[in-house]
Amino acid sequence: MLTVYLSHGLESGPNAMKMQALKGVIETLDDCEAVVMDYRNMPDPATRLEHLYATLDARSEPATDWVMAGSSLGGWLSAMVCARYKTRGCFMLAPALGLPDYPQTSPTLQPCHTHIIHGWQDDIVPPGPVIDIARQQHLPLRMVDDGHRLHASMPTILGDFDAFLKQCLSDDSR
Repeated sequence: MLTVYLSHGLESGPNAMKMQALKGVIETLDDCEAVVMDYRNMPDPATRLEHLYATLDARSEPATDWVMAGSSLGGWLSAMVCARYKTRGCFMLAPALGLPDYPQTSPTLQPCHTHIIHGWQDDIVPPGPVIDIARQQHLPLRMVDDGHRLHASMPTILGDFDAFLKQCLSDDSR
């Protein structure tokens, strides 16, 4: 059984379109459970990260059964967890990597299934640092002709997420 932790962005919430669409993909798969995190009223990245760590600790599941998925600040949170623990997967949308205001801007992910989708037109999280991090760590990266919210790329995102989760489920190298 995989538990997929969904982390929303800074100005978003657990009921946002992307979080609910990703949750919908999870619910179509056997042996997957969605946990949609709620970080509203927690603007500080470090506070959100501590909340996520506390949630993971409270659930007492092995990290190899976790898939972290998030958008923007939620992508950064996912990367931070995957830098600390050897999870099954990390799926990031326009991850807030390479930004100077975050506690650690370029986390090194432990080996796991990874997929990044980022927009060429992203004016919130510039693509350059994300491309550099993906190149340095040999992480799969799909660049799309879209902005930070990636709304025009939802069919691509959902198709990639479905394939990603199926890959994570088929990997028994825990």
